[in-house]
Amino acid sequence: MLEAAGNLTVVVNGDSVLEYDRGKELPIHQQSYLNRMDTQMDAGVMLGGQYFQAPDQLQRAQFVAVNLVEALQQDNEPLTAASCAYLAARIPELKQIKAELNDEGMQVDLVFDSAYSKEVRVELGMPSSSRKH
Repeated sequence: MLEAAGNLTVVVNGDSVLEYDRGKELPIHQQSYLNRMDTQMDAGVMLGGQYFQAPDQLQRAQFVAVNLVEALQQDNEPLTAASCAYLAARIPELKQIKAELNDEGMQVDLVFDSAYSKEVRVELGMPSSSRKH
C-alpha cells in the first residue's frame, strides 16, 4: 500500500472548506461502505454528461469529487464525509479537490502535484503618491 500523502484538502472558489486527515484509521463499517461505493460504481457512472460503463480509478475519483462538492453545497455531512474518505483512501496521491462554482455551474479538478496553501493576493502598482496626474 502507498504511504498516505498527508491531508486531503477540498478547496471551493479558492478557500479551503474541508481538510481530511489521512492519518486517522477508518473503522471497519466505514471501510465496508467505501467498498459498497466501488461496487455501485462498477455498474457505471455519468460524468460530464458522458456514461462510463467500466470507470477507471481516475473516472471514479472525478465522479466522487463532483458528488463531494454537491454534498457540501447541500450540507449533506454523511455524503461529504464518505466521499472525502473514499478519495483519501483510494487515491493516496491526491492532494486537493479544487472546485470553482459560478452561475454557469461547477468545475472540479483533482490536484496531485501540490498541497493546498492559502493564496495571498498582492496588488502590484505604483503608490498613489508617485503616479503622474
